[in-house]
Amino acid sequence: DLHLSLRRQRQMCIRDSIWVAASANLINYCANLRSCIKIESMKLLVLILTQFISIPLFADYSINVSISEQRLYLLSDESIIRSYPISSSAYGEGQIENSLKTPLGKHEVKTKIGTNVSKYQFFVSREHIPQEVNIIHEPIDSPDDFITTRIMWLTGLTEGFNKGGNVDSFDRYIYIHGTHEEGLIGKKASHGCIRMLNHDVLELFRIVPAKTTVNIYL
Repeated sequence: DLHLSLRRQRQMCIRDSIWVAASANLINYCANLRSCIKIESMKLLVLILTQFISIPLFADYSINVSISEQRLYLLSDESIIRSYPISSSAYGEGQIENSLKTPLGKHEVKTKIGTNVSKYQFFVSREHIPQEVNIIHEPIDSPDDFITTRIMWLTGLTEGFNKGGNVDSFDRYIYIHGTHEEGLIGKKASHGCIRMLNHDVLELFRIVPAKTTVNIYL
C-alpha cells in the first residue's frame, strides 16, 4: 500500500509538472500568436493603404495649366495623377500689371493661404471672412469675384517676363483659388487668376507643398 501510495504521488507530480509545462507553453504560444496576429494585421493595413492611397507621400510634384484646354494637370514625377477643369482670364493672356490677363510661363507656389478655412468661405485681400458665399452653378458672370476656400499665391520665375517690374505675377496677386462662379469653370472667366471648383482646390491644396512649380502655357 505504501509503495502504491508513493507511486500515485509520483504520477500526480509528473502529471502536474506536465500540466504546468504545457500551460506555460500555451501561454507563450498565445502571446506569440497575438504578436503574429498584430504583425499580420499591420501588414494587411499597409497593403490596403498601399492599394488605395494613390498619392505618393514623397513625390516631386509639378502643375501644368493649359489655357487652350482650360485644364490644370497635377504631375507626380512627371506623370499626370490629377486633371481639373479651370477658368483662366476672360481678358486673355498677358504679363502686364492691371491688364487682368493670365500670365504665362514658369511659376511656383510662393505661399498657401486658408489651411483651416471652411469650404465656400471667402477672402478679402487674403484675409479670411468666416462667411459662406452663394455658389452659382449656372454659367452666369456675376458682378462679384469672390476668392473662396483656398489660395495658392504664385510667383514668376523668369526675370523680365513674369518676375520683376510691371510684369511681376506675385505683385499682380495671381492665385490658384476657389470661386463662387462654379458654373463658369471650363471657360475663360477670371480676372487673371486660375479659378477652380471648390472641392478641387481643396484637394490640390492638400496635396501640393509650397514651391511646387506651375507652368502656364497656351
